[in-house]
Amino acid sequence: MKRYPSTPNADDAPALFERGHLWIQEKIDGVSVRFQLQESGVIRVGDRERVYDSEEIPAPLQHLTRHLRENLDREALRAAVGDVESVVFFGEATVKCGIDYEWERIPSFLGYDIWDGDDGRFLPPDAVEKVYERLGLHAVNALQKEVRAVDFDPDSCEIPRSNWYDGTAAGVVLRNKTGERAELSDPNAGTTADAEPMRLPADEAAKELATDRRFRRVAADVEATNRGVTVDTLYDRVFEDIVREEHDRLFHDAAQFDEQTFRSELAALTGEFVAKRSA
Repeated sequence: MKRYPSTPNADDAPALFERGHLWIQEKIDGVSVRFQLQESGVIRVGDRERVYDSEEIPAPLQHLTRHLRENLDREALRAAVGDVESVVFFGEATVKCGIDYEWERIPSFLGYDIWDGDDGRFLPPDAVEKVYERLGLHAVNALQKEVRAVDFDPDSCEIPRSNWYDGTAAGVVLRNKTGERAELSDPNAGTTADAEPMRLPADEAAKELATDRRFRRVAADVEATNRGVTVDTLYDRVFEDIVREEHDRLFHDAAQFDEQTFRSELAALTGEFVAKRSA
């Protein structure tokens, strides 16, 4: 699957400001991901380093994977291209790294680019926005469109407010229609390295994070899709919900996170919640 090229800092991309027009988009503080629809209908998901089989999706990407499986309009994609495997989608999995977004509002995936393998190019940003909308997904929000590149001064650019929480964006990404890009980051934005790691034992961490409020909220979401709230369904979704919102604390040092013990305790808590709910 196509890898995404690195995005330089604006100081290292002077040619970007010499001609053409720029789209100025919010930089999202998440995990960079890519995905591709296979002919079989299976969605292949990867991060910057590797591509995963469906049974080995890492915990931080499981919320994203469910979102793609439930929202990607496969038929619209098949109708638009002759070979679905020639198209690779790039974006951010919105998990907690340094910024505490409004998790119930921000989508699990925000797309910022699309690779057209048949033409051997990235689509221009206006086309990217339209394609994601047609496919039932969300593109990264544009703060400004068609700004004359020669009129944009990266040295005087102020990082704007985020569209997804009450605070400053992680930065901005600047793109033109030829595929050139650069970014400006907020030097004050937090990172996973700044997070306070989860110091509780895994079973105690599960008890702290799997609150009754979280169970009730996720159960309501399941029922809203006309599905029954079973132990298995609720357990999977609550686990994904916790990992998404607590990614920085739980995976601050992934080697120290006892995922199996955490899962075992969460399964017991889920069973207790469903039993009380059904009583």
